[in-house]
Amino acid sequence: MEVIGGEWYMQGIDPASPDCIHSADRLLQYIEQVGFLPLFANEIDGFSVENMTDPASWWGGDADKDPWEWRGVIARTGKAAYGKFFGNKAGFVSREWFPHFANYRRDGYDFDSRYDDGKADRRQKLVMDLFWPEDGEIWETEDKRSLYSNEIKTLAGFGKGGQRGFESTISKLQMSSYLTVRDFRPRLNKKGEEYGWAVAVYTLPEYLWGYRCVTGCYGYEPKESYERIREHICSSFNCSIEAVNKLI
Repeated sequence: MEVIGGEWYMQGIDPASPDCIHSADRLLQYIEQVGFLPLFANEIDGFSVENMTDPASWWGGDADKDPWEWRGVIARTGKAAYGKFFGNKAGFVSREWFPHFANYRRDGYDFDSRYDDGKADRRQKLVMDLFWPEDGEIWETEDKRSLYSNEIKTLAGFGKGGQRGFESTISKLQMSSYLTVRDFRPRLNKKGEEYGWAVAVYTLPEYLWGYRCVTGCYGYEPKESYERIREHICSSFNCSIEAVNKLI
């Protein structure tokens, strides 16, 4: 997106172009092909969902046509991770590439080790403890494995009179690959009824694909994982190393 004369304008592609993506299924296929794809346009030409879709199709609310709605459609499949992965901005990472992405972003650390070494703060641990019990055994029930953003905020003690910096904490956990969006759903009232706008539902990548898959590249040096990612993006989008560095 860009601002022209004080108004937001979407970039995009001619809807008649054979390269234009018109469905969530086709977008998922493209994500699996390129491995990494931010949601909105950036310094790398063509490297976003925005660049590959009809600008007139956004914000209509129709899950069959609206790329904004496809975020949830694709997240629900469990075939690609969605979150703030690119310079604190949203995008997708394929299942195939996520192990290298996690190895690089985590610097080879599981979260508990990262916290013990002082590389993660107490606020991040309060959030992660909601998903990963102290005994190290993963939760087996869906209500433990996935939490609404407002549930996380309350249960982890953020808000009035409590911890501050909820949004930045959630962003840091996504950027470091420990947290991902599982869905977008309306919140639930005390009767279990949906209400209001859809909000993000978070989970751990390990709950999508299993611990062994997510940590499958821990045997590589994090720098090597980064170099593989960089080379893949540079070759896929014919861009410079400097441009990739700003996003990855």
